Amino acid sequence: EARRQRRLLLLLVVCVALLLDNMLYMVIVPIVPDYIAAMRGGGGAAGPAAPAGANESGGGNRSLLPARYPPATGGNEDVQIGVLFASKAMLQLLVNPLSGTLIDRVGYELPLLAGLAVMFLSTLTFAFAANYATLFAARSLQGLGSAFADTAGIALIADRYSEEPARSRALGTALACISFGSLAAPPFGGVLYQFAGKRVPFLVLAAVCLLDGLLLLAVEPPCGAGARANMPVGTPIHRLMVDPYIAVVAGALTTCNIPLAFLEPTIANWMKESMGASEWEVGLTWLPAFFPHVLGVYVTVRLAAAYPHLQWFYGALGMAIIGASSCLVPACRNFGQVIVPLCGICFGIALVDTALLPTLAFLVDVRHVSVYGSVYAIADISYSVAYALGPIVAGQIVHTMGFAQLNLGMGLANVLYAPVLLFLKNVCQMKPSHSERNILLEEGPKGLYDTIKMEERKG
Repeated sequence: EARRQRRLLLLLVVCVALLLDNMLYMVIVPIVPDYIAAMRGGGGAAGPAAPAGANESGGGNRSLLPARYPPATGGNEDVQIGVLFASKAMLQLLVNPLSGTLIDRVGYELPLLAGLAVMFLSTLTFAFAANYATLFAARSLQGLGSAFADTAGIALIADRYSEEPARSRALGTALACISFGSLAAPPFGGVLYQFAGKRVPFLVLAAVCLLDGLLLLAVEPPCGAGARANMPVGTPIHRLMVDPYIAVVAGALTTCNIPLAFLEPTIANWMKESMGASEWEVGLTWLPAFFPHVLGVYVTVRLAAAYPHLQWFYGALGMAIIGASSCLVPACRNFGQVIVPLCGICFGIALVDTALLPTLAFLVDVRHVSVYGSVYAIADISYSVAYALGPIVAGQIVHTMGFAQLNLGMGLANVLYAPVLLFLKNVCQMKPSHSERNILLEEGPKGLYDTIKMEERKG
């Protein structure tokens, strides 16, 4: 019972870390317009008065509503905004191979604590940033923290919840926290920014981050993880990358997230130009999509518990839904119509993520050594590729080819990739490999780590 409670507290720590990371990713939105105005010489970024996003219909800051990226302002400023929003994913993409290897060597708790510490520093830097360069440094620092906290957190869940369907439920809970953080951050940041000043949202997030780190220290002190001494060495990340099954899953995670990453910076301008959408309509575009995302997580977890051998099918179905929904976006003619395909995209992403993230852990269990840092670093790399390209590349594609062509291309890519997941059809029939750890367990526990794992299997 005590071990179960500790496991639940660790799940809480990880969920809060993922929630904070996504809130910090989004809460910057209300502050960016003032910095852009300051760079133009049109005002400062020192307080809540007269936000740059003020508009007639909203009566205040447009970023009170959950629009992910600020409106385009033209020229060099577009490039600066795109680079600023992509800098987190770009640094995360570079650091993840190193963070995955480090996690496999030192365990999950210490990198998670280090990631929370870096995110804490990043949040404080955001709070006291006075120019674009400081914002860029804070954004990049957040990417460094995320590379450790996100990867170590997801790997820790996979390690503590080693059996299905508990693993799918725990990972589904983490995905729901990610979605909620993305939804809650813009109104959270906008309200506090407008009524309390630009520093308050970041100081609140910094305080929660500090409390989360202290909770981790209380529940699972990283320096006291004696079981790590007897833990087997994980499979190197370069070997995992060439595993065909893991490569198929990683490709699916990248492909399914490209529509979301590419639509977020481009759909606002398209809605204004094609349907004359008002500011509140642009701001509310993504709000309804949160609910089908959570529904998709719930449905996939329930289906995986009943029919675990169809995980590949849930992922393929999700990609087909994403592809069809992406192709429908350019055909929409009003605000009510555009909500439907966006909900379909988020529902499909929930199916893919919830089905394939546990599959990565299972593949490591049956084909390699059950140490999960590197394999979830690969998953984080897959996400980072999409979100590093989105803010920079999507606008250029729309400018040169058109918004409709962008959506059709993304939809076609998802539809064509869905049959590739048939390659995973027989994964559930695989048996665990005779790795060093499994041989030790078959012979009987010879160390603290093996004893704990044997007790968990019996439990």
